[in-house]
Amino acid sequence: MALATAKEILLKAAEGKYAVGAFNVTNIIQMEAVIEAAVEKKAPLIVQTSVSPSKSIGRHVLVAVYRVLAQAYPIPIALHLDHCNDVEYCKQCADAGYTNIMIDASKQAFAENVRQTKEVCDHVHKLGQVSVEGELGKVGGVEDHIVISEGESVLCDPTQAVEFVARTGVDLLAPAIGTAHGIYKKEPKVDVGRLEKINQLLNGKGTRVPLVVHGGTGLPEHMVKALIAAGGTKFNVSTELKHTLIDAAFSYMEKDRHEYEPGKVDKAVKTATKETISYWIDMLGCAGKAG
Repeated sequence: MALATAKEILLKAAEGKYAVGAFNVTNIIQMEAVIEAAVEKKAPLIVQTSVSPSKSIGRHVLVAVYRVLAQAYPIPIALHLDHCNDVEYCKQCADAGYTNIMIDASKQAFAENVRQTKEVCDHVHKLGQVSVEGELGKVGGVEDHIVISEGESVLCDPTQAVEFVARTGVDLLAPAIGTAHGIYKKEPKVDVGRLEKINQLLNGKGTRVPLVVHGGTGLPEHMVKALIAAGGTKFNVSTELKHTLIDAAFSYMEKDRHEYEPGKVDKAVKTATKETISYWIDMLGCAGKAG
């Protein structure tokens, strides 16, 4: 199994009525932890990087590490570029070996979103074994370099979603339904019915375009379950892993300030990260689904 596209992983999830975690990592230690947790749970997995770590670490380095780790284990693992609004960088990451690319042109007018998404799809689909995610509507909050204020957020129009998919050929769709990137200050008003309507229009006769839920951090379990039932197959988790990394490292250094053992800091981060990933895998219902 090992190397996989997000679409092939998510088509199985839709058929099995579960969802798969897509976890943003910012370094190699986190990538190892995320993969090890999924292996222990026998769960399919999508490892994500946003644009900043992809550029700072290097897309070729990340792909090389991903391939070494993924090929060592019998679970399907995709490597996804998250929220990239640069068409050329999307192409470069696909060329380098990412197996799923998200072109985020959601801040653009509909016609321009269609144009940019189609351009990425046309390039990526010629490569084979790479799928593409697009976004329609505007998911609020901050993700890497993309900022959408509460006033700018716009929910996805279900009918327009059908047109968007038809005109772009996109493989996965992330519709804005009221979730947001970052930390929720109160329980969000998520339009579960909107996701269900979009899923019915696109996938009512069998799943063609799996649906993505952004802003997973902080969603209560009952809402996660409702979104899965409505058709959500990919749940993005980013902020929670950043907090886990910083909190685990700080806790270790505060307790053992005079040890100066970087490896022990890494171990603390890895242990905490695996616990977080295991929790999400159980909540999404994908444990044991890697077969």
